[in-house]
Amino acid sequence: MPKRKPGLWEVNARMEGMQAMGAIQQCIDQYTDDMMQQQGKREKQNCSVIDIKPQGNQVTVHSVCKVEGSTATTDAVFAGAFDSAYKGDMHTRFNPPMHGTSETRMSIDARWLGPCKPGQKPGDVIMPNVGGMNLKEMMKDPKVQEMMKRQKSGSGAP
Repeated sequence: MPKRKPGLWEVNARMEGMQAMGAIQQCIDQYTDDMMQQQGKREKQNCSVIDIKPQGNQVTVHSVCKVEGSTATTDAVFAGAFDSAYKGDMHTRFNPPMHGTSETRMSIDARWLGPCKPGQKPGDVIMPNVGGMNLKEMMKDPKVQEMMKRQKSGSGAP
């Protein structure tokens, strides 16, 4: 994906058939945006197909990945000026169904709000009804690292 402009981003994600959770605010710099993309690259190890095609201000993605014993086939389109605002639509099919779900559709709207607010540092994420957390600090947590190792190996069990 194209690099996002450092600063405060508002990301609104909506999953079809589910109640919207509200906008998430992310304070990012180059390092934290790279860190999020690196996480995506680690998850690619479970994928047999990853086709990312940038064309102008649009990026299309097709992937086939193993997730918790299911094969997830995702088709997505992201469009916009990634330094100020972008939108994305994703459609994922699960075979066999994962946790009773055979497909999901998600839409994302993201926009750059400006510099991070005073007191915020890169990696800070503010979620509605949850509060704030810092991605850089969270990634250092041994429990989170263990969970990511299990996820990477395809085992959801502790």
